[in-house]
Amino acid sequence: MSQQQISDRDVATRTAPGWGNALVAVLAGLVALAVTAALGLWAAGAADLPDGAFPNVVAAVVVVAVGGSVELSGDAGFIAQTNADLDVLPLSVTLAGALVIATGFVRPLRHRAVAGTRELLGWAARLAVLWALALIGLSVLARHTFTIPLGEGTISDIGDLLDSSPKVGFRADLPLTLVLGLVWLAGLLILALLVSRKAPLPARLVRFQEPVRPAAFAMVALLLAYVVVGLVIGLVVAATRGHAAETFAVILLGLPNLVWLAFTLGLGASWEGRVNGPFGLPMPELLDSVLRTPENSTLNVSTLAERDGRAWWLVAVAAVLLLGAAFVMAARSPARTRPWQHAMHMAVALTLTVLTICLVARVSAHYSLSLLGIGDLGGSLAGQVTLWPHMWTALGLAVLWGVVAGLLGRLLARRVRRRGEV
Repeated sequence: MSQQQISDRDVATRTAPGWGNALVAVLAGLVALAVTAALGLWAAGAADLPDGAFPNVVAAVVVVAVGGSVELSGDAGFIAQTNADLDVLPLSVTLAGALVIATGFVRPLRHRAVAGTRELLGWAARLAVLWALALIGLSVLARHTFTIPLGEGTISDIGDLLDSSPKVGFRADLPLTLVLGLVWLAGLLILALLVSRKAPLPARLVRFQEPVRPAAFAMVALLLAYVVVGLVIGLVVAATRGHAAETFAVILLGLPNLVWLAFTLGLGASWEGRVNGPFGLPMPELLDSVLRTPENSTLNVSTLAERDGRAWWLVAVAAVLLLGAAFVMAARSPARTRPWQHAMHMAVALTLTVLTICLVARVSAHYSLSLLGIGDLGGSLAGQVTLWPHMWTALGLAVLWGVVAGLLGRLLARRVRRRGEV
């Protein structure tokens, strides 16, 4: 072994992040997740939940935000039945935790061009062990049961007489949460390596960074740009139109859900959904009015524009921000990259991005109560919210937009001084 190789190995050993770095990264991520979830729930009025359930609900939201599983359960006595399910990601919470953990993962590795595979796996394993312990603690805390009052009248009297007051509760599925939470962490760490220029790669993978890293960075920048635009709009709405608490609840819990949905709509994609009953998820009044119909409704720019012509701005915003992302990708790519390669890289990256949005922005929520086998008590205690993408149409449009944007971004970046290699 040469003296230079020994020196390089010694430097790698000295700068390899240890358990202290991992603990700081995990704790900082947990704080970001918990604070964002707590503030969002507080703005939504959850601080007044009975029986001191607020910390349990915060823990449940964090579990769901990092890919875990929380099961809803119902019990209304031997003559009654309740049914509840909830499948929605609070992406504001997810994004806050992801940014902090990714930064904590990449920061100790900066200023190095190459890292050994064993070293990177060891660093990721330290994070995974501590993250698994955090998931176990969150899963233990994320459980509670609520009693739902039936109000006044005959139904309430029957419920009291037969001891069938409806209850609904939640609890985290510990094994599933542990598995899915670790998968979420692995995906996050891989994405952080793909996006960051300063993060080192194993020598065998260095050749893949030229086509992958510029495109990955451009897509992350595009999604964050949408969040920033949505945040500015949300703050303006909170300051000028009232209902500030409700607006901040949307910002702190589901802002990416809305703005990334708007991005796919701007590309021409369609979603299908329905909102009925007294329950619903925080969403703009325009979106609620399109979906609150007896049957499933199609959500796209056209159906939104029928109620508000400003919906067509979604197309213009998508075109401008997507072109900006294509320019960033071209500017960060080697000068020798050909136009057709830019188009292909952009198309693949955008298709994967839209696929991810379609998977994480879906909504499915339902609650119902039946007593003595009679329906949903007139619908007074039943609600449903669903929103699903037309997947293949969205992916096809992403390919077309990606090819066009990649070519135009390459043309715009021609005069930008670029390096020969990434």
